[in-house]
Amino acid sequence: MTEVFSHRLRVRYSECDQQNVVFNGHYLFYFDVAVTELWREVFGSSTDTIDQGYDMVVAEARIRYRHGARFDDLIDISLPVTHLGVTSMVIAARFRVGDQLIADGEIRYVFIDPATKAKQEMPAEVRAALTPYLVQERQPA
Repeated sequence: MTEVFSHRLRVRYSECDQQNVVFNGHYLFYFDVAVTELWREVFGSSTDTIDQGYDMVVAEARIRYRHGARFDDLIDISLPVTHLGVTSMVIAARFRVGDQLIADGEIRYVFIDPATKAKQEMPAEVRAALTPYLVQERQPA
């Protein structure tokens, strides 16, 4: 059975725009916070992975906005892993307030050598640790 990691955060007043909804750029920040928490749950500290000779960088990001989250809303961010490639992976995100889908998207990460910044293969231990989070097919956005 596939595990889907989820992280909850509360919208702060300073993250809202003049329309009283979360400013669109914050969703990528929220995505990054949730992925950091996924990484922490699966691997521990992100500095440990750098010490082990690998890191990852964002190669592509996409967000689709459906409804605006507002100040003090609790946003649940689920992160199904939708692709584990040779040098890259894709993590999707579904942002919900209660049962309402407010945004969705995905980010493609590429694995690199932290010293040279050159692309490298995904380490076998990363693939093994993320396989339980891999959905069998991409969910429609």
